[in-house]
Amino acid sequence: MRSGEIHALLGENGAGKSTLMNVLYGLYQAEEGEILLDGVPQHFTGPRDAIAAGIGMVHQHFMLIPVFTVAENLMLGNEDTKGPGILDLAAARRRVREVSDRFGFHIDPDALVENLPVGVRSASRSSRRSPATRRSSSSTSRPRC
Repeated sequence: MRSGEIHALLGENGAGKSTLMNVLYGLYQAEEGEILLDGVPQHFTGPRDAIAAGIGMVHQHFMLIPVFTVAENLMLGNEDTKGPGILDLAAARRRVREVSDRFGFHIDPDALVENLPVGVRSASRSSRRSPATRRSSSSTSRPRC
């Protein structure tokens, strides 16, 4: 794959599409084969490793916590801090606004996810991909807003 390319992963139910993507993102460990990035073998022990390597993933099913705000959901697993144990919610709000501006939609960073329409929830989950990632996000379905 080359930078900026978009690829589709197709297959029957149970063919292993989600499993493959979960291995690529570090949620599952591969039993065979290897992941190469720029020709270098990668061994991800979790999503944090994949994110550090520039891989982000948008999951097929909503993985948002309904009672959290959009900004709080965005921080999960990639928390900005102002110091030991102090979350930087202002940074998360800025990130939500940056993603919203980049993709041309408005999401209130302080809105509770449970109060959002399904289309906005879908856009919110897409914004969870770390802005630091440089490689394409992956999903086995396409959300519609």
